[in-house]
Amino acid sequence: MKRLAIVLATAIVAAPAAAQESGSGAGPSFSPVTWERLLNAADEPENWLMYSATLDAQRYSRLDQIHNRNVGELELKWAYQIPQLDRAETVPLVVDGVMFITEAPSNVVAVDAATGRQYWRYDHPLPDDLRICCGRNNRGVAILGETLFMSTLDAHLVAIDARTGNLVWDRETADHQAGYSKTAAPLVVKDQVVTGIAGGEYGIRGFIDSYDAASGEQVWRAWTIPGPDHPDNQTWAGDSWRTGGSASWITGAYDPELDIVYWGTGNPGPDWNGDVRLGDNLYSDSAMALNGTTGELEWYFQFTPHDVHDWDAIQVPILADLTWDGEERKVMMWANRNAFFYTIDRVTGEFLLGKPYAKQTWAVGLDSNGRPIRVPNTAPTPEGTLVSPPVGGGTNWFSPAFSPRTELFYVQAYDGEDIFYKRDEEYVEGDQFTGGGAQRPLPADNYHSAIRAIDPRTGDVRWEYPIQPRSTAGVTATAGDLVFSGSVDGYFFALDAVSGEELWHMNVGRRVHSAAITYAVDGQQYVTIAAGNVVFTFGLRD
Repeated sequence: MKRLAIVLATAIVAAPAAAQESGSGAGPSFSPVTWERLLNAADEPENWLMYSATLDAQRYSRLDQIHNRNVGELELKWAYQIPQLDRAETVPLVVDGVMFITEAPSNVVAVDAATGRQYWRYDHPLPDDLRICCGRNNRGVAILGETLFMSTLDAHLVAIDARTGNLVWDRETADHQAGYSKTAAPLVVKDQVVTGIAGGEYGIRGFIDSYDAASGEQVWRAWTIPGPDHPDNQTWAGDSWRTGGSASWITGAYDPELDIVYWGTGNPGPDWNGDVRLGDNLYSDSAMALNGTTGELEWYFQFTPHDVHDWDAIQVPILADLTWDGEERKVMMWANRNAFFYTIDRVTGEFLLGKPYAKQTWAVGLDSNGRPIRVPNTAPTPEGTLVSPPVGGGTNWFSPAFSPRTELFYVQAYDGEDIFYKRDEEYVEGDQFTGGGAQRPLPADNYHSAIRAIDPRTGDVRWEYPIQPRSTAGVTATAGDLVFSGSVDGYFFALDAVSGEELWHMNVGRRVHSAAITYAVDGQQYVTIAAGNVVFTFGLRD
């Protein structure tokens, strides 16, 4: 990446307005977000109505006021300082000029999307005995009507009045003392709120839930590990299914025409010692297609059977309709943590294409059904086994994007490796249950990372934009033929979506560990990114 000595001085980051008491003062004004609005979110590019922008999770905006010929004129318009020092992974929502930002550990604030002025904040009280593996994070909210829905670190789902910040209802979804937690943004499906669960490193049994948006009552639960009354339970040796992990800790997608919810599942547990859970370990490391009304399993596709490298399949699934062999095909695109890119028929789950997009040494390839053909002797051992990709994967949870204009899939990719170890470990409720670990043999600068643009019909990499060291930022595409992302060393940048050429960058001085959104207020397009514990908003020069 080019380096430009532009550093934002502390003085330029405006502190938020003094917090109002919930319900006092002038609250935000917006129209209720109906299900019809969510269905047609692509037609409201001035808003960002859900975690991935639209139900198909393409993370693509039709806004084009900022485009590949004027993006160099971007300048900082305002910045909101998050009080907590934890890294921000939030993807804000924008509704009719109002922005809703989640903060670590489990809080949400409403601000004016044109100025950053604060309206209200909600702080969720948390117990002192939390058990979390991977940071005090919250990635976003969902909205329906005039109510926000937020997951919390103590495994609750809360509903908050979007005009006042007052609590509407609070539901415990699982016991946090057993290692369950929640960090992902929920997904609204009709009059329900679909939400996953985290805690895979604690020997939980994963699930995907749906709750009635009005009452908070559970509508259905889909277990991501089948129980003993189901034939697929035989893919778990003995009682290993009870502590098998398979968490569902990132937001999925939804096809309203098919009434199918698509959601990824995490690694089986213990992570690195598969001896105690022999078998394919369904439905871990899988895409699950669930009936949106009942939660019944329509089909599944398992990317990594009997995973022993912690390669969660919790990436955001992207849905699109593509011409495939001369016919229109409803597909799901997925760059998996195991370093393979997949195109799958989202109606039936049929495997259409699979190809490595990052360095991998664990599989010879995929068979005609998409099942990996493993290289011998690549499982973890007490002495250690060197394998690519590393435990962090060829990519991870950070959002990819798809542009209908270029028909390219954009993802943060990494060509790394780790030494994987296994050990014997007894399950103790509430304690981590991993059965081993991983170690990087060389410093990070020895490994290549890049944003890669993939042709979903062939799996070929059309272009790449190198980033060192590895970035953990998501990717956003726009109708201005732009791709936005960020870097570990504090750069926020824009690329040409067709060529991958860098067009603009700004040093925001903090690690970018989230994904950008774009929206418009009074005809002016903005681009917002969370970096460190600051939310930065940019617009074209006046």
